[in-house]
Amino acid sequence: MVLHSTSPAVGLWSSLAHPATLRLLAAAAPDWLVLDAQHGTWGDGELVAVLPLLDTPVPTWVRVADGRHASIGRALDAGADGVVVPMVDSPAQAAAAVRACRYPPHGARSWGPAAALVGRPVPSPAAADARVRCAVMVETAEALAAVDAIAATPGLDMVFVGPFDLALALGRTVDDLLADEDAGAPLPAVVAACRAAGVRAGAFGGDPDRAARLVALGFTDVVAATDAGLLSGAAEQTVARWAGHVPGGAPHRGY
Repeated sequence: MVLHSTSPAVGLWSSLAHPATLRLLAAAAPDWLVLDAQHGTWGDGELVAVLPLLDTPVPTWVRVADGRHASIGRALDAGADGVVVPMVDSPAQAAAAVRACRYPPHGARSWGPAAALVGRPVPSPAAADARVRCAVMVETAEALAAVDAIAATPGLDMVFVGPFDLALALGRTVDDLLADEDAGAPLPAVVAACRAAGVRAGAFGGDPDRAARLVALGFTDVVAATDAGLLSGAAEQTVARWAGHVPGGAPHRGY
């Protein structure tokens, strides 16, 4: 991902921890992929089994379960190009996430890349530090109040908004949050903070309409769809369309 490009980067989100599903998403050639290890079915075992063998030029990130150094390090050791760290409320937490992504003397990451376990080349610590990307999630009122300082954290690459949690925290609906363009409104405030700090402004849309709205608000990196959403949506549309061609208005489910 080109961090300072002005073109929106469209991402796909993987909640279903299966290599075939992930490869199908990668084959669509999005600008980036995110594997969800917080609310999806990706766990440590699945990440370590799949990422070292994943062969795709698409940058692949992991939304880790939490901000612990061990969680961040395991995702990066498995081969993630970057991490999305949830529930970051302060500049100190953002700085800790950045340090967990990089080896000493610039950070506190422990050495142990999983690529060596499957016979793949292992980058040097300096090369790994230059390549890794770190995003932190703004999804609480506390984080929103501190977003300018969070975005200015040295070494941070992206501030990523979780609009569903942020809407819950603010007592609003997601649609209301997305529609608010007033001066100082939450989402424009995040975009402004990112622009001032020179970092990417990311957000989870989850579907093309919300993603387009986020781009219109100025976000540079948006998640436009999830594997679970694409699968269930296409299945529902196919069954509904077929039902219209079957006498009685419902598809035959027997064999």
